[in-house]
Order: sequence, then structure tokens, then C-alpha cells
Amino acid sequence: MTIVACSGCGAPVEDSNQYCGKCGSKASFPVPRFYNVVPPVPQAHPHGFVKGFAQMFGLDPRIAFLAFIVDMMLFSGDVLSGGGLVVFSVFAGAALGFITYKAQMRWYGDDKESALIKSVVLALLTAIPVPLPAILSIPSGILGLVHNLRKK
Repeated sequence: MTIVACSGCGAPVEDSNQYCGKCGSKASFPVPRFYNVVPPVPQAHPHGFVKGFAQMFGLDPRIAFLAFIVDMMLFSGDVLSGGGLVVFSVFAGAALGFITYKAQMRWYGDDKESALIKSVVLALLTAIPVPLPAILSIPSGILGLVHNLRKK
């Protein structure tokens, strides 16, 4: 025995009755339908793809090379000027961060969040007057090169 709600007043109606006991309207019972329901495929990543190690930590090799060259120029300029060009390093780091953000999305295939994180880290490390980005950008560039070669 199935109990459904009356379409007229909402009162409970048994399937053995053809009419609602409260309002008297004819009860219409839903016809059972069978659907072939396919469960959704769970996604491993919120953006729809699984990131590998090289995708997460790699830089496009062109950006890694640019970061290495810019940082070496800025570090040597800071050393020769006795720290007088530190302000210039901040602006150069911001420009390199913007270039990295755009290039990582277009050339390397990063999503916006990953490209933003990589660009901010690279910009901050470039603005610091030490050769630290060179130590980090070279391995990241090698990872990026391996990643790009695997895609092809």
C-alpha cells in the first residue's frame, strides 16, 4: 500500500482510494518511472585535472631562464652599488611577477591560482637582494622542461 499526497489539497491518500477523503478530488498517482542513472565521476582536482609534480612545482623554461638572468643582473647591481639599487629590484621583481603570471597560464598551462602563486613567489624572491631565485628557478625550469617534453 502506497500513500501519496492529494494534488488538490495535499492530504494523504492511499492507493486503494480513487478519491481524496478530504476534498473529494480524484487522486492521481504517479506512474513509476525507471531511469538509468549514471553516478557522476568524482574529480580528483577541483579544476577537473590531476596535477603532477612537474605541473605543481615547474616553471616554463623561458621564464626560469629570464628569472635567472634578471636576478643575476639585479644582484650584481646591488653588490656594485652597495645596496643603492634595492628599490629598482622591487619594481623589477613586480614586472617579472606579472610576466610570470601571464606566461605560466599561456605557455605552461597553469590555472589562475597556480600561476598567481608561482608569480608572487618569484617576484618576492627577485626583489630580495640575494641570488636565491637562481637556486630555485633553475630546478623549476628543469622540471618545466621535462613537463613540456612529456606533453609532446
